[in-house]
Parts: sequence; structure tokens; C-alpha cells
Amino acid sequence: MSVLRSLLFLLLMVVFTPIYITGLLCLFWLPLWHRHLLSRPWVRVTLWLVEHVLGIGYRVVGAENIPPGACIVLCKHQSAWETLALQKIFLGAVFVMKRELHWIPFFGWGLALNPMIAIDRAAGKDALRQVTEQGTQRLQAGYRVVVFPEGTRVAPGGKRRYKPGGAMLAVKSGFPVVPVALNSGEVWGRNALFKQPGCVTVHIGPPIDPAGLAAEEVLHRVEAWIEGEMRIISPDLYHEENSPATTRAAA
Repeated sequence: MSVLRSLLFLLLMVVFTPIYITGLLCLFWLPLWHRHLLSRPWVRVTLWLVEHVLGIGYRVVGAENIPPGACIVLCKHQSAWETLALQKIFLGAVFVMKRELHWIPFFGWGLALNPMIAIDRAAGKDALRQVTEQGTQRLQAGYRVVVFPEGTRVAPGGKRRYKPGGAMLAVKSGFPVVPVALNSGEVWGRNALFKQPGCVTVHIGPPIDPAGLAAEEVLHRVEAWIEGEMRIISPDLYHEENSPATTRAAA
């Protein structure tokens, strides 16, 4: 059944996305904020299909921790699911993403019409500068900036080194950081054609005020909170050798 669900979802997206994005491309002359608003129906329809065709729902714990205004969301990244759902959970969300995504037909063109922060990940320190400069502009304009600190999707139970870009953006801009843990990869695997029905758990942590903190301390607090929550969400998949303390000691 999950195979049929996944194939039907893929078919619907192949039909729906080009039609919607073509209409959006015709409105390229609108201001950036209006184009961003017009992209939200695509997200809502896609999430409806995810829930009702794929059978993947979600629950949010800690929604009261979401600040009323702009913030920086540092989130665990396990699948493409969170790139959709975070736009509904954190209204006005924009993502730090690799520039190559713009070349994906229709989907990437839609991203290019939005105020995403597209960076050249091979640019080293210049990529960090792009994150802090463009990120600060987006925050000051009222957007919520989403950063995946591990830099790529990580399989459930796994962990990669947390990168400092999001923490540096917080320190330089002064906007609060909201850590997020989730287990989307347990139903929607990385590059998986076939998805499994289930419920994704999203834990949102208390905001971290970067005032008076170094970027390293902000990153340490984010990593400790996220990795600690992952052991609550998916206790069977995370073991002591993958804990934040063990990882830092090994480094």
C-alpha cells in the first residue's frame, strides 16, 4: 500500500507543481514578499497530499516557544519533509540552501522567486559571509530564517558536526535562536522514493538569546538541546556513543 501511495503522490506532484509554478513565474514582477505569500498555497496543498495520500501526519511539542516575530530556526535535518512543514509551523520561513537547487525545473525556479538564502557551499568563508549578510537582511525584513546546522540530511540515529553559520548569524544580528528536533527520517528517508505512513514528532525548544554569547556557546547550547531531544523522540535509535559530549570529546 505504501508503494501505491508514494507513486500516487509523485504523480500528483509532477502534475501540480509545474502548473502552479508556471503561474507564479508569470507574477515575477511582484515584490518579493508578495511572491512569498503566493507560494504558501503550494506548501499547504503539498502538505495536504503528504497527510492524505502518503498518510504522514505530524504533531508539534513546544509551539508556545515560537517567538512572535523574526527568529533563526536551527533544525535537525533528516528528510525533505521539514522543508515543507517548517514553512507552515514557522510562518514566513525562508531557508539557507545550496544555490544548485535553483536549477531543478519548476521546483527550483519557484525557490528562485522567493527570498531564500542561496549560497555557494564551496565558497568557504565567503559562504558564511553570505549567510550572515543575507540572513540579517531577511530577519530585519521580518522573515524567519531556517538553517540546518549539520549541513545536510542525516539518517535517523546519526549525527554530523554542527556548523557555525546559524550561530554566527544570531550573534551578528541579535535575533533569537529556536532549536528544533524531529524524526521525519523514520517515515520519509533521504532520497527515498517510497515513504511510510506515520506521524512525525517535532519538538521546538525555548528561544536562545544570543546577547553576550559567543557563536561557539550558542552552537553548543543548540547542539546539546537538539541531540538531547532526539533521544527523547527516538530513544531506540540514539546511543551514548553518538551523544554531543562524546562527539566533542572525540573531536
